[in-house]
Amino acid sequence: MSLNVWKTPVPRGRLYGGTRNFPEGNPGAGGPGHGGHNGDMADPISDDPISEDPISDPVPLERRVDLGTARLLPDLDRPRGWLLTMDAAPQSYVDLDDPLHLEFEYVQRLAHAVDLAAPSGEPLEALHLGGGALTLPRYLAATRPGSRQRAVELDGALTELVREYLPWPEAALRVEAADARRYLEQSPPDSADLVVADVFGGSRIPARLTSVEFARAAARVLRPGGTYAANLADAAPLDFARAQLATVRSVFTDVCLIAEPSVLRGRRYGNLVIVAADRPLPVAELARRAAADAFPARVVHGDRLDLLVGRARPVTDATAVASPPPPEGAFSL
Repeated sequence: MSLNVWKTPVPRGRLYGGTRNFPEGNPGAGGPGHGGHNGDMADPISDDPISEDPISDPVPLERRVDLGTARLLPDLDRPRGWLLTMDAAPQSYVDLDDPLHLEFEYVQRLAHAVDLAAPSGEPLEALHLGGGALTLPRYLAATRPGSRQRAVELDGALTELVREYLPWPEAALRVEAADARRYLEQSPPDSADLVVADVFGGSRIPARLTSVEFARAAARVLRPGGTYAANLADAAPLDFARAQLATVRSVFTDVCLIAEPSVLRGRRYGNLVIVAADRPLPVAELARRAAADAFPARVVHGDRLDLLVGRARPVTDATAVASPPPPEGAFSL
């Protein structure tokens, strides 16, 4: 089974408050027992009640959830900004006052794909594989009112923590506690305009979410003209990313990759975003937006993508492997 986690290096230059133990037994909190429980839950970290409301009185919180230890850390630069970490690795960032603020660079790149998936403001049917603090679904709800969204997060206790302290507009988004691939395969065909895959087990993408069979399942759920976007993480020599590009290109007719030059050149471990569709992608506009980001990224497409993929072959369920682990120190607060 997979833990749905968004992994990325901590935003550059940002300061967060220190951690404070937070018991599972807090009144109103969701406890263990949701889908995805790993069977080795520890006792609550602390039995001392916490009376502060972290939204109006931002205090760092810590709680054991189904698949690890979650922490909510207040952003010292933004009064209602919160960083969610899982086992000390950054997972999601949310500004409760401004859902358009996307702190993590790779989420900004996913948002470019969302913005260009349909005419501005047009509602979408979206399926998000990977939940966390629901940063991208909140963004889509704000930029495309009336959208119908589903998010899949295996760790039900984590979702309850987010629901309690970082509430989202539930009328616009349904969150399911389920395995991402199983949920995708059971979804009706032609039921989404957008599928976003951002799923990690710990710090690695599970192998079963990297195969041709998985990509075909996503394509089956998409309506004609729909958009598929996936977040990857890799380092030199980018063998995993190359194989993922080959895999996605075996299913979709047009594919591009968005990443920072330093990651593309293999100088550091980092995020790479794949965007795909069965229609021509708006590559020029994606490139313009990615280049204008605070940390500019490049869009690789066409002949340049051919060169990057090289001799990499699509992977199947029989040959797929998990993404490489991050180097030591890749995630630090």
